[in-house]
Amino acid sequence: MSSDETDLIKLYSARILELAVDIPRHGRLENPDVTVKRRAPLCGSTVTVDIITDGTKILDYAAEVKACALGQAAASLVASGIIGLSIEDIHNARDALENMLKSNGPAPCAPFKELEVLRPARDYKNRHASIMLALEAASEAMDQALKGLRKAD
Repeated sequence: MSSDETDLIKLYSARILELAVDIPRHGRLENPDVTVKRRAPLCGSTVTVDIITDGTKILDYAAEVKACALGQAAASLVASGIIGLSIEDIHNARDALENMLKSNGPAPCAPFKELEVLRPARDYKNRHASIMLALEAASEAMDQALKGLRKAD
């Protein structure tokens, strides 16, 4: 086995695989305020996020996830901590995750601290888009919700 193959096997740790098979809030909401679907063009992974918001925080969330194990693990961690967060919290987590993957920066703060488990993927740029999908979709959904609420004022 080559060292590249060994490194890739290490990337898919037991914790990542555990997270990937047990995604909380998986599925769709019946009457969401906003729905956003994001796709990672390189690998074809998709995440469809539904949110219900009070205009400042996420009150309910569901995601339909069709991604690799890394994307599923990230979506699992996002779903487990997103309820009650503000648009700023979500944008900060998204930016921190991207910085962690691209520049080896610190992991996002709580409640997304465990995204640290995905740090080994920083060396696999072709996996970054799938890992980012859930937070990017949640960020976009909150942006759209905020715009919609401003229009209604």
